[in-house]
Amino acid sequence: MAGVTGSLPQRLAAVLTAVATVVAIVAIAILPFLTPAWVSFEQVRTGAPELTGYSQAELRVATDAILADLVVGPPDFDVAVNGEPVLKDRERAHMRDVRGVFGGFGLVAVASLIIVIAAIAGAGRMGHPERAWRAVRTGARGLAVGVVLAGVVALLAFDVAFEVFHRIFFAGGSYTFDPGTERLVQLFPFAFWSETTMAVGAVTLLLSAAAAVVTGRRLATVPAAARPAGDPPQATPEAVR
Repeated sequence: MAGVTGSLPQRLAAVLTAVATVVAIVAIAILPFLTPAWVSFEQVRTGAPELTGYSQAELRVATDAILADLVVGPPDFDVAVNGEPVLKDRERAHMRDVRGVFGGFGLVAVASLIIVIAAIAGAGRMGHPERAWRAVRTGARGLAVGVVLAGVVALLAFDVAFEVFHRIFFAGGSYTFDPGTERLVQLFPFAFWSETTMAVGAVTLLLSAAAAVVTGRRLATVPAAARPAGDPPQATPEAVR
């Protein structure tokens, strides 16, 4: 991995920090898309009101309750509209599975953020802040490349990628629903997921680029003797003039 140097413990710490950076950036990028504002906007774009037959007010009642159960809990997913349950038992079971995956990722994301902060603080206390900044920059750069590659795959075969993702995290047959009769895929149609995924990718790419730029600037202030080959030279007053 580029930028990983030093003793074995230092290299392992750098790899851990880089991976934690990737997870933390992805988690931060996802957050805006869990808000009612985004979900409502995208549902209208992808025809959820027409598919469900709900009014805008009814759609908000159903969707906001599902989001609350997913993010906050408890994961009952038992919201009703006009006295009729929105989701059937199998749909509710799938959403509980989603909540499990979501909760697991949330824990990993929190741990990753703590690791990045601890790595930066620890490296600073030991007098080698460049080690942590270099690892963060490596993670951000690697994520940016990964997002670009994933974006190409999504543009060419999002349906295949979507299916592979579900096969990895969910039991076979537990995530397939009839868009003609089941509300879950009417509330969140396929176009909803494809557009949201591309939007998350775009935000992730921007955050990765920003992290790479910020850490690059921090590394530019490190004395030349502490920088490996390939890092930007430190600006001097003579160079500025």
